[in-house]
Amino acid sequence: MSEEIASTSNEIKTPTDFMSNYKGEIAIRLTDLKKTFDGKDFVITGMNLAIPKGSLTAIIGFSGTGKSVILKHILGLYKPTSGKVEVLGQDVSLLSFDQLTDFRKRFGVLFQSAALFDDMTVLENVCFPLIEHRRDLSEEQVIKIAGEKLNQVGLEAKHFEKLPNQISGGMQKRTGLARALALDPEILFYDEPTTGLDPILTEMVDDLILETHHLRAGQTSVMVSHDLDAAFRIADYVAMLHAGQVLLFGTPEDFFKTNIELVQTFVAKGLKRSQPT
Repeated sequence: MSEEIASTSNEIKTPTDFMSNYKGEIAIRLTDLKKTFDGKDFVITGMNLAIPKGSLTAIIGFSGTGKSVILKHILGLYKPTSGKVEVLGQDVSLLSFDQLTDFRKRFGVLFQSAALFDDMTVLENVCFPLIEHRRDLSEEQVIKIAGEKLNQVGLEAKHFEKLPNQISGGMQKRTGLARALALDPEILFYDEPTTGLDPILTEMVDDLILETHHLRAGQTSVMVSHDLDAAFRIADYVAMLHAGQVLLFGTPEDFFKTNIELVQTFVAKGLKRSQPT
């Protein structure tokens, strides 16, 4: 990705600067996005953001800066008060319910808690989106694809018939990721994938995200995270949100070189907090 950016990349300060230098395709574009829930206070205050196709991009920021709100706009769960949300060239706010349901087949989401169905086995959880959205497949084909996805994320066949409460937290994450991969999505979203995990399991999930990102050429990954170590270690690009805006967008290196005081403070405290005492 880096060769597609002008040599002034370490001078990037805003998404506008980035977009003016970037020559590749854009997977997700937010244009002057604003959102208020009560008609008075704006959670998002005119945000502009472009996420390059094929990149692994992390969205970070203090609590309450709009990370989850942005993700829900991209997924079509929220509609903008004003502005535009374009995903894979489509303004998602203009889609009808049925159109949006069909469009979401191009997404995969790994939720914070994996969000598995408790009364379904590991294999059944991964079969679920295939049964719902690929009516053209036979039962044998569904099971074959689900097994392949589970193998891709490193889960052994001996665990396929277990219920979620019979497997470890790491295996639950792998199952959730296999389900997110079931429909071969063009974009994978990770919503706080390592919250509440111990350091060993956190590193495992981070590595799994990176490995999954490289499974298919051109696949775009977006990770909403509080984990700065992961963001700077595995992401191609990082967007830091503040007060309903993107304060800085760039490579991890840009974040260490910036002279924006708030970014410096956030990075220093975030990385310090993650280090062992």
